Amino acid sequence: MLKESIAIALRALLANKLRSILTMLGIIIGVGAVISMVSIGMGVRDKVQNSIASLGSNMLIVSPGAASSQGVRSASGSSITLSLEDAEYIKKMVQGIDYVAPAVSKQYQIIAGNQNWTTTVYGITPEYMAIKSLTVGSGSFVSQQDINSRNRVAVLGATVAENLFGEMNPTGQNIRINNTPYQIIGILDSKGQSTMGQDQDDIVLVPLTTAQERLLGITYLNSISIQVTKLEGMDQAQEEITSLLRQRHKISGTKEDDFTVRNLTSIMAMMTETTGTITLFLGCIGAISLLVGGIGIMNIMMVSVTERTREIGIRKALGATYRDIMLQFLIESVVIGVLGGIFGIALGVSAAFAISTFGSLNTVLSTISILVPFGVSVAVGLFFGIYPARKAALLDPIEALRYE
Repeated sequence: MLKESIAIALRALLANKLRSILTMLGIIIGVGAVISMVSIGMGVRDKVQNSIASLGSNMLIVSPGAASSQGVRSASGSSITLSLEDAEYIKKMVQGIDYVAPAVSKQYQIIAGNQNWTTTVYGITPEYMAIKSLTVGSGSFVSQQDINSRNRVAVLGATVAENLFGEMNPTGQNIRINNTPYQIIGILDSKGQSTMGQDQDDIVLVPLTTAQERLLGITYLNSISIQVTKLEGMDQAQEEITSLLRQRHKISGTKEDDFTVRNLTSIMAMMTETTGTITLFLGCIGAISLLVGGIGIMNIMMVSVTERTREIGIRKALGATYRDIMLQFLIESVVIGVLGGIFGIALGVSAAFAISTFGSLNTVLSTISILVPFGVSVAVGLFFGIYPARKAALLDPIEALRYE
């Protein structure tokens, strides 16, 4: 009986091809909209996560300046509250950390021959490479010997190297920073853009001591990046660092800190939650089309019951039971949901690829983002087909045979 009911349902749908297609259109658009919108939301989430991860895994960042409810604010003298000694003391005293990378930075115009390029110059230590997940494509990185000797050497990001030297490998060449020559010892591999659209390859790295003493003329730090060994040790490390710096800076009681310790893992969790909410919101917008499509199925099935009243009467007179009639019309509505879901998947996947290829948004497709809308489309077909099917099954055969 099931096989026969499916065959009857398909014949009924094929008998009214245009009406069947228009009925499925709501489901097709709904499923396609859910898949494409969820793929956009997941793409945004992945981009945010990759951007934060590119800053380093299990990262804590110590910045000068007190934290307030409005964010980080610079009090009088707060920009010079961190020192290299603070970074060395943290590395020595705090357990469960892998790397401590103090850094300073400032924008400069870089000159190479008759070419120039304005970028950010960072004064760093060798640990900066590991903590920021950098790789050197050509040459070498800043060494401890460069730090100790305050050598005028530089490592260029891919963007800086391309704009100053084109396709040429500039390792061993000289550039001028603040009218002082620096020898290029290495070129970094490209990392691309961050979530905020910042070019992560538009940087120049020099030894920290060289930047402090020969370039900037300062003794303080702009930031200290710290990589914690284990994710579960982040909170404890953050508390220990905060307590340690308060002691070193002689901050007691309720007096406000003159530094800020930020937890990138917490920031990532918050951003993941936010992008998850955005994805859910986008999916719900698409799901409205599924609801509209379900109402369309109910409407068309009601029309179908009215049109086929005499057929139902004949089937009942020949012995068809309540269950047989109910099953026949339910299968018709489910077939509409299944076919609409299949075509909707094709539409949604195509739309996601088109957005990723021709638009500025990244999209991410997952099995669950495809199967859930498809399952919902089948459920919608079943749910909105129950009432018309029940109405057909409850028809009185005598009255149905008399129907004109």
